Order: sequence, then C-alpha cells, then structure tokens
Amino acid sequence: MSNKPSLAKGTRDFGPRQMANRNFIFKHITDTFKNFGFLPIETPAIENLSVLMGKYGDEGDQLLFKILNSGNFLSKCSEDDFKKGESAVLNKISEKGLRYDLTVPFARFVVMNRNDITLPFKRYQIQPVWRADRPQKGRYREFYQCDADVVGTDSLLCEAEIIWMMEDVFAKLGITDYDIKINNRKILTGITEVLGASGKEVDFCVAIDKVDKIGVEKVCEELATKGFSTSAQERTSELLKGNLSLEDIKKFLANSEVGMKGVAEIEEVLEIVKNCHETTHAKVDITLARGLGYYTGCIFEVKVNNVKMGSISGGGRYDDLTGVMGMPGLSGVGFSFGVDRIYDVMDELNLFPKHALDSTQLLVIALDDDSRKYAYSTLASLRKANVKSELYPDAAKMKKMIQYAEKKGIGHILIIGENERTSGKLSLKNLNTGEQVSKEINEVIDLLNIIH
Repeated sequence: MSNKPSLAKGTRDFGPRQMANRNFIFKHITDTFKNFGFLPIETPAIENLSVLMGKYGDEGDQLLFKILNSGNFLSKCSEDDFKKGESAVLNKISEKGLRYDLTVPFARFVVMNRNDITLPFKRYQIQPVWRADRPQKGRYREFYQCDADVVGTDSLLCEAEIIWMMEDVFAKLGITDYDIKINNRKILTGITEVLGASGKEVDFCVAIDKVDKIGVEKVCEELATKGFSTSAQERTSELLKGNLSLEDIKKFLANSEVGMKGVAEIEEVLEIVKNCHETTHAKVDITLARGLGYYTGCIFEVKVNNVKMGSISGGGRYDDLTGVMGMPGLSGVGFSFGVDRIYDVMDELNLFPKHALDSTQLLVIALDDDSRKYAYSTLASLRKANVKSELYPDAAKMKKMIQYAEKKGIGHILIIGENERTSGKLSLKNLNTGEQVSKEINEVIDLLNIIH
C-alpha cells in the first residue's frame, strides 16, 4: 500500500483561483517596477555555498537549505571529520544551496556582469526563495520575493521613489490603511552616542525593536542587562513614550553629527516625496531597526493596520553591497514586497476582485459528430478573435456539459446542432441569466468582446 501524498512542511500548492489572485498582485507590482524604469533579471535557484554562507549571520547560515553533492557524497569524509563536527562535514558533502533571498544573488550578478551593466543599475526580480525556518502564519519555507534595487548612486531620490512605488502598488491593490515606517541607521547611531553608549548600537536596536511586544519598561530592563546606565534607560523611556516628531528628534540629537545627518536625509526624502507624490502614509519611527548587519542609511517597513500580520514590505540603503565579493564601494538602496503576506492580508480584507480568475469565456457544445467537425472551425474563429474558448471534448449529456461550465465559472455556452449548422446561426446561452439568442459567429464574437 503506497503512502498518501503530502507536501513538505512550509510549502503550498496554488490552485487556479489562488494563482489568479497571486498573478493579480504580481501584475500590479511588475507594472509599477517597469513604470519607474526598473529592468527584470533572474538568477538560479541554486547558488554555490561560497556565495551564500556568511552573508546572513550565524542564524541565516543555519536556515540555508544545503544540497547534498551528487553520487557518494560521504566518500570524502573521514572519521576525524565527523568528530570535528558539522562544519568540517558540510564542506565535504555539500557545495551548493537554495537561495535564501534575492539580494545576495543580485550582488553576485552585479559583480559578475560589471562590464555589461550601466550604472546606476535599476533591477527588479520576482522569484521564490527558501528558508529552513519554523513554518507559521505568514512565514513559509518556500515563498516569493519581489525585489527592486538601484546600485551605483547615493541619490536620495531613490529612497523617495521607494515610498512612491509602495504607495502606487498598494493603491492598485486596494490596500489603504497602512503605515510606511521610515528611520535611518545614522539616527540610531546618534541616539546611542547621546545616551553615552557608543559601540552598543546593536544591543540598543535589538532591545527597542521589541517595544511593541514587551513594552517600554521591559525594554529598559533589557538595556540594563547590557550595561546601559540608569540615565540612558530614563532617556530611552522618554524617547519611546514620546511619539516624537522630527523636530523633537532633532533636539535630542543636536550634539550628534551622525545623528543629525540621518535626520537631514529623512527630511530630504520626505521633501522629494511631497514634491512629486503627496503621501499620507510615511511616518518616522525611531524604533524601526531592521537589517542591522547591512543597512547604513534610510530603512523602511510597511505594516497594515488592524490586521494580524507582520511587515508586508521593507528595505533600506546599503553602502557596500558587493564589497564581500571583491567590488567595494558600490552604494545602493532596495526593498522587497512580501507577496505571500500581501496575499494573506488581501484575502483577510476581501480585496481580490471577483473576476481575478481569467477563465474560459465560452464553452462550445457539439450535439453530434457532424456538429463537432463544424465546431472545429468555429473554435478557430473564436480563438483568432481572442475569445477564450474551449470545446467540450467528449460526447455527453447536456446537463453534464453545463455542470462542467458552471464549475469552471464559464459564463456562456455556444450550442451547435443540426439546426445551427444548417442556418449558420448558433445558439448562445448566458448561464447566469438563462437568456438564449441565435447569432452568427461574428455577432457572437462582438457580443462576448463587449461583455468582457
């Protein structure tokens, strides 16, 4: 007895309805990327581990899906290797892995194609990535990322256009109640300077990133365990409780040169956005501390209000994306849409259009063998005119054929029998209203094109 088929944990099948909804999201994201001058690229699902390892921190390395070498993958391993542990064995049994994100493969692409691309280089990439993470709501082991990056320029126009693109996409998708949180790594560095805790930026950021979950008091307690002074804890509490404006942040950071530079960058970004695209969604949030390992300037994150879901988009500025691959000094900025999370949000809010499933418009039904032969040329005429149509393939009762059309969401059937063949007028029936009319093939095409 064979085992029941099953899915690997953290992966999913997508049926026609789900694919129609996903394609609806992809289309609007892609249209926006193109409209802003971004060009598409693709990179392989499989990358060399030498490219992937060490780019995401120790935790990221653990979450990489490694691929065993072909053949007898244990042949190069000795007993001593097993005694030394995982890292000694891994180097000999696996040389490749599934990509963890699209950013590192993009960096590799830029370095390998440096002589063929024009800087600034604007690329978008929509492909699946894989992480050996614990599956939960909104988090999967296989999921799509939709990235857009600009490399080769320090211009803050790029940051402003990220906000513009986010708002453009969400407007098209019907998502209206959300916040685009914006911060700057230089502001976070400046805050730690003012607190007298220079060099402890990571500890500070890790703590304040939890404020929504554990509250201000617990954040300060965590800072105390990391060696922050009582004064620093009190001032952090004031910061987190204050709902500060940019002017308030300026006053706090007045004596920090790097902090004031971060404020100036955010001000310029928001000014550009205001001049070219009036926004009501961008909000400065000094608790935003994503991408500590690589972001160096502005950082972004989007959360939908009144929905139990994490961020659905995010990104930031990085000063040296390609440095670890031998091409230093190439600044860039990028962001990603979390398609799977956007899907779940739109599903929860019932935002998908009813007609997202671009199904067959017309089912042709032949009542006998001669009518079937006649239907072939009819089918050719319909498809030539871009009417999405199909011919029921088997001889069957009318009831069964109509049930087939109803289950597939086909709104019309075209009935061809002896009378239709003789007169040249075909019977077109609207399955939603029950109305049936006799029309020549050209009239049928015109009518369906008007409806759709």
